[in-house]
Amino acid sequence: MESMTEEQTHILTRINVTASAFSFGGSFFIVLCYLCFKELRKFSFRLVFYLSLSDMLCSLFNLLGDPREGFLCYVQGYTTQFFSVASFLWTTTIAFTLYRTVVKHKVDLEDFEPAFHIYVWSTAFVMAIIPSIADDYGPAGAWCWVRNETTTGKLLRFMTFYVPLWGAILFNGAVYFQVIRMLEYATRMAVSMADRQRQAEGRPEMKAMNRWGYYPLILIASWTFGTINRIHDFVEPHNKLFWLYYLHISTASLMGLFNSIAYGFNAAVRRTLQERLDQWWPEKYRLWRPAFRDVEEAQELVPLEQKEGP
Repeated sequence: MESMTEEQTHILTRINVTASAFSFGGSFFIVLCYLCFKELRKFSFRLVFYLSLSDMLCSLFNLLGDPREGFLCYVQGYTTQFFSVASFLWTTTIAFTLYRTVVKHKVDLEDFEPAFHIYVWSTAFVMAIIPSIADDYGPAGAWCWVRNETTTGKLLRFMTFYVPLWGAILFNGAVYFQVIRMLEYATRMAVSMADRQRQAEGRPEMKAMNRWGYYPLILIASWTFGTINRIHDFVEPHNKLFWLYYLHISTASLMGLFNSIAYGFNAAVRRTLQERLDQWWPEKYRLWRPAFRDVEEAQELVPLEQKEGP
């Protein structure tokens, strides 16, 4: 890593491993919940499971640290590229599902699952295989990824990683804007009609709106510093900024944790955990029992199993 000391490189590697460990733990928790609790195995949460699985595997290979050279270096570069892109794309399938449910009032959601798998895994595979054609996976500073010694390698980073990333951010932002606008319109209509029942039914959706508004911000918060850092490296390749790398790695490696909290730790999961604690926790220790109350069905991922409307 030019203009960066060996000690600074080691610090970045440790930050990457530490943050990835948190992401692995959060993603693994969501995956475990899906596998252990049958009541969570609905279509809506199945998409969250695929997202968490991608984040978990990406974080797992980041835990290798900095293999430097050889087969493990190639494996880390290829897998982190593949599962990162897959994670971006799974967020777009969740956004699409919300849009089709709330805006289009469609209930044929599970019919899209095979198409979602083809779209996500095939796109991630293509984005991961392109750098390998030119043998561009290798040491990339504090970890292994697409090498940046050549202009081709730098362009490949943007084409195969940052273009899908910001494409997902723009798509999610546009979709959630339409979803929230639709729910706001429905709420205003209920108020103007003085329909108390519809207003009461809309309260959970309004709570969900507040949560949905943060979903597009996860990718933005995770990768803004990374994007700025890569642009800076492209423009000034011999002037690497340690503080910018620090912010880049600290936020990007925590993406899995952010996703697991926002998408995974929802009302259904909290309610299921509370029910299991109620069953397993000894009666005499109830006062010290962890609480997951206030877990009304806030419809974080919308009522995907709603009845078909007119």
